[in-house]
Amino acid sequence: MGHWWHTNITEPGKLPLLLALSAFVLTFAVTRTITRMIRAGKGPFRNITPGGVHIHHVVPGVVLSVVGGFGAVASGRHGVTAGVFAVIFGVGAGLVLDEFALILHLDDVYWTEEGRRSVEVVVLTASLVLLVLAGFSPLGVDDVSGDEQQSRLSVILSVVINFCFVLIALFKGKARMAVVGTLVPFIALIGAIRLARPTSLWARRFYRGRHRARSRAVLRAYHHDVRWVGPRRRFQDLIGGAPDRVPLPPAPRS
Repeated sequence: MGHWWHTNITEPGKLPLLLALSAFVLTFAVTRTITRMIRAGKGPFRNITPGGVHIHHVVPGVVLSVVGGFGAVASGRHGVTAGVFAVIFGVGAGLVLDEFALILHLDDVYWTEEGRRSVEVVVLTASLVLLVLAGFSPLGVDDVSGDEQQSRLSVILSVVINFCFVLIALFKGKARMAVVGTLVPFIALIGAIRLARPTSLWARRFYRGRHRARSRAVLRAYHHDVRWVGPRRRFQDLIGGAPDRVPLPPAPRS
């Protein structure tokens, strides 16, 4: 175990990344627990509102991210200082991305349907960092052998090809597959080959006169959403809490 740790974590300089990921996940979990307790009116925690202004936790998160980010860049990938700044950055990133939806909409949508975006971004970020820790490099460059690394042309070519797959997947409305595909080229290839989402830029441009392709895209998107929206929402509610129920407007009287 000690040899594996030294070979795969310490020697490659991945310990700060591991510490940052651990701090990121722990901060998100603790923050969501506290906010759910505040929402339920339980425990000693309350919103911070000096002078009547609600201070969202994204504010200290930004400060910690800046301090930890600059400190990590200055301290390198080895040593105690690098680990400390990595933890600071992980805590700050956890606080910031927990309110990603607030930044996106410039509104307090924490407990609304739009607030689910924060949970999606946190899960996606943690998954990508975990893939990097597992040995994947961006754009699949880690798959190049030692001899091929000497040939810059082959490396650049593999990067460009995979980047094209990522762009196609993104234009087809498959944002999650595009992001994961930057680290796992096979995922980007699948996203580039499959039918586009009917509301995507690709569908509006290339399916305009292809009614059969557009119908298939609509049908596939419908079946995909019916199959996965429910489980995904239950997973998001389990992690981040269910959003507030919006009351239906009263029925008009006849």
